[in-house]
Amino acid sequence: MAKNLLIVESPAKAKTIEKILGKDFQVKSCFGHIRDLEKAGMGINIEKNFEPSYIVPADKEKVVSELKRLAKSSEEVWLATDEDREGEAISWHLCEVLGLNPKTTKRIVFHEITKPAIQDAVKNPRKLDMNLVMAQQARRILDRIVGFELSPILWRKMSMRNNLSAGRVQSVAVRLIAEREREINAFTPISTFKIEGLFSAKDVTDKLVTFSAEGKKQNTPDDAEAFLKSCIGATYKVSDIQVKPGKRSPAPPFTTSTLQQEAARKLGYGVARTMQIAQRLYENGYITYMRTDSVNLSNTALGDITNTVKSMYGKDYHQFRKYKNKNESAQEAHEAIRPTYMSNSTIQEAEWQRLYELIWKRTMACQMSDAELEKTTAKISISTNKEELTASGEVLKFDGFLKVYREDKDEDELEEAANEGMLPPLTVGQQLPLKELKATERFSRPPARYSEASLVKKLEELGIGRPSTYAPTISTVLKRGYVEKRDKEGTVRNFRVLSLKKDAISKVTEKENTGAEKSKLFPSDLGLVVTDFLIQYFDDIMDYSFTARIEEEFDEVAEGKMKWNSMIDDFYTPFKKDVEKTIENAERIKGERELGTDAESGKPVVARMGRYGPMIQIGSADEEEKPRFAKIPTGQSIETITFEEAMALFGAQGSLGSYEGKEISVNVGRFGPYVKWGDDFISIPRGTDLATVDLDKAIHYIKAKQVADAPVGNYDGKAITKGKGRFGPFIKWDGMFINVPARYKFDNLSQQDMDELIEAKVKKEANRYIHRWPEENISVENDRWAPIIKFGKRRYACQRKKMIPATAPKKPPLLRWKI
Repeated sequence: MAKNLLIVESPAKAKTIEKILGKDFQVKSCFGHIRDLEKAGMGINIEKNFEPSYIVPADKEKVVSELKRLAKSSEEVWLATDEDREGEAISWHLCEVLGLNPKTTKRIVFHEITKPAIQDAVKNPRKLDMNLVMAQQARRILDRIVGFELSPILWRKMSMRNNLSAGRVQSVAVRLIAEREREINAFTPISTFKIEGLFSAKDVTDKLVTFSAEGKKQNTPDDAEAFLKSCIGATYKVSDIQVKPGKRSPAPPFTTSTLQQEAARKLGYGVARTMQIAQRLYENGYITYMRTDSVNLSNTALGDITNTVKSMYGKDYHQFRKYKNKNESAQEAHEAIRPTYMSNSTIQEAEWQRLYELIWKRTMACQMSDAELEKTTAKISISTNKEELTASGEVLKFDGFLKVYREDKDEDELEEAANEGMLPPLTVGQQLPLKELKATERFSRPPARYSEASLVKKLEELGIGRPSTYAPTISTVLKRGYVEKRDKEGTVRNFRVLSLKKDAISKVTEKENTGAEKSKLFPSDLGLVVTDFLIQYFDDIMDYSFTARIEEEFDEVAEGKMKWNSMIDDFYTPFKKDVEKTIENAERIKGERELGTDAESGKPVVARMGRYGPMIQIGSADEEEKPRFAKIPTGQSIETITFEEAMALFGAQGSLGSYEGKEISVNVGRFGPYVKWGDDFISIPRGTDLATVDLDKAIHYIKAKQVADAPVGNYDGKAITKGKGRFGPFIKWDGMFINVPARYKFDNLSQQDMDELIEAKVKKEANRYIHRWPEENISVENDRWAPIIKFGKRRYACQRKKMIPATAPKKPPLLRWKI
C-alpha cells in the first residue's frame, strides 16, 4: 500500500499523475463533487444565517466509501482537485466527509499535468483557501435560493408542465437572446445604392487587369440614376495616390471564452463540445488548465515558445510580448490556455487533434512578429461632376504571425468592404478607361442572432458568469426549451441594379438569397413569455448590471473582502419581498395574442401558450362547442405568426381521407397531437410536425394502435388487452385498467400472469361497485366518504333527495335512478 493518497477529480487525470509520482503515491478520483445541497426542501436554513445542509448523493456513496477506506490506510492524504473555486470547494467537501483537518491537509495545485509541474506542486503544498470555498458556496446557495423561489412561481402562474425553471444567470442569458430576436423582428431594412466603377489598367507584367473603385452611396434609385446620368461622357483620371505602411498584430493567447468563440468560428464546435475536448486534452497532459480568464503566460512557457518560433521560422518571425488582463478579476497567477510542450505541433488522437492544433497555432502566433502591409489608396476624379471614386489595394510585405494563424471574426464584425487585393501600378494624372459604372441596391442588415460563441462573448463583456459557468448556462437554457439552436432558411429578395456602359444606362432587377443562418440561438415562445414575466416582477434579477455586480461580490468573497452570508442576506431580503408580492398580486401568464376572427364560425383566433407548447386556438373554452387547436410549427412564433399563416395550419389539418369507412383528420389537443379516426383518437409522438402527417402516415399510426389494442388473452369470456400509459404498463379487462408490477415480464405475459392480475384486481374492487352498467359507462361506487355516481369521467355525489356533481359540468346529463 502506498504511503500517500492523492485525490483528484477525474480518473483520466489520476492515471496520468500516478505515472509521474511513482510508487509512493496512490492517485484516486472522486469523480467531481461528492456532496451537494439537499434536494428535499431548499437545503438551506435561512433563519440560521443561510446555513447549508449537504448530503452525499446516492450515486456517490460507493466512491466516498472507497475513499474513506483508502484514507484510513494511508499515512497522508493530499488533495489535488482543480485550481478554480469549484475545485477548492470539492477539496473542502472531501475534508468534511473523510474527517480531514482543512488547516493541516496538504493541498496542491498545478496549471498543467507535466512531470516538472506535478513534482514542483508536491514540493510546495499549501493549505485550503477557505475564501475560495466560501465564494463557491455563496454562488451555489444564492443560485439555489433563486431557483427554489422563482421556479414554483412559474408553475403556479403558467399552465405548463412543471419543468419550468428560473435561474440567476440562465434567465439573463435568455433575456439577451429574446431582446435580440425582438430587435431583429422590429428591424426595417433601408436600401441604399452602392456605386462601383470597373476600370482597366496594365499590371507589372504589362497584362491588362480590371480593378474596382467605390463612390459615395446614393440614398434612392432616383439619386443613383441622376449620378449615373451626370457621368455620361465623362473621362476618369487618377487625381491622388497615397501609399501608407500598415501592420496587424496577433491576438492574445486563449482564455476559456476566446477558445469557445474561435472553436465555433473555425471548427463549428458548440461550447459544450469545446469544453469536453479541452478537458480531455488537459487531463492527458497536452494543454494547461482550460477554465481561465487570464492571458498571462509563465516565463517558462514564454521561453519554450520563443525557442520553437525561432527554430521553425527564424528569429525575424519572433517578437516577445507580455499580455495584460483586461478583466480585473482575472488572476495573474493563472495562465492562458496553451500547449504544455510547444514542440508538439500536433497529437495522435484524431478526435482532439483539431482543437489542439488551434490552441498551438494561437499560442505560437501570440509571440510572433506583426504582419507588415502596404496600403495604397487612389482617388479617381470624374470630369463631368465634382465626385470622386476611391480604389484601395493592400499588399502583404511580411507575413509575420499570419504564417501560422489568422483570427476569425463574428458576423456582426464583418463589413461589406470591397475586396482589397493588389492594385495595378497607377500614376497621378493617368487616364483610366471605364468598363462599367454600376449602382447596386444594398440593404441595411439587422443585428446578427447570437451563436453560442457570440453569446459567451456578450456575457463576458457584461461581466455575467465566469469561465466555469458559460457552457452549463447555455446547456441549461437549451435543455429547458427556453432557447432553440437551429438553422434558418433564407428568403429570396429582389434588388435593383443600374448600369452605365458605353454612355447608356440600363436597369435590371436581380434576385438574392438573404437571411439564411446556421446554428443560431432562437428564443422559444416559452422563453419569450417567461422572460417578460420575470422582467415585470423581478427586474433586479433580470438586470444585466445587477447580475454583473453579484459576480463582483463573489470575487470579493474569494479575496476575503466580504463575508459570504452577509452578501447573501443583502440579496435575500428584498428578493423575498418581491417573491411574496408576486405570488399574491401577479396574474397568470397568458402569453396570448389575438390574430383575428374566423370567418366561418365567427370565433376569435388566438395564438397562445398551451400546456404542450405554442398553439393557435379558434374559439373559447367557455363555449359549448370545443375549441379547435393547431400546433405552431418550429420556425414560427406567437409574436410573429400572421392570421393567414395561422388559418393555413387548420387547412393543412383538415380531412386526410378515410380508412375502413371512417374519416381521418389530424389535430392538436390539450395532451398533444393526435389522429382522429371516426370517433377514436390516436396519439401522435409529441413534437411531430402535423404538416408532415399525410394519409399513409396517419394510417400507419392507426394500424400501430390496432396492433397495440389487439386482445392478448381472455378472462371470464371477455377480452384482455395491454398497453403502456403515463403510470407504466397495464392490462385492460372489462373496462378496468390493471397496473403490471415490475416483477412480471410485461412483453411476455402469460395467461396465468394475466389471470393472477385480474383476480387480484377483482378481489380488491369487490366492494367498489354498488351497481354497474358497463355498456352505458355508468356506475354507482363506494367512495372514501360516501357513495358516488360515475358517468364516464364525471363524478356525482349521492344525497338522499338529489344529486350534486362533485365537479359540476356546464350541462349535467339528465339521469334517472331507482336505487
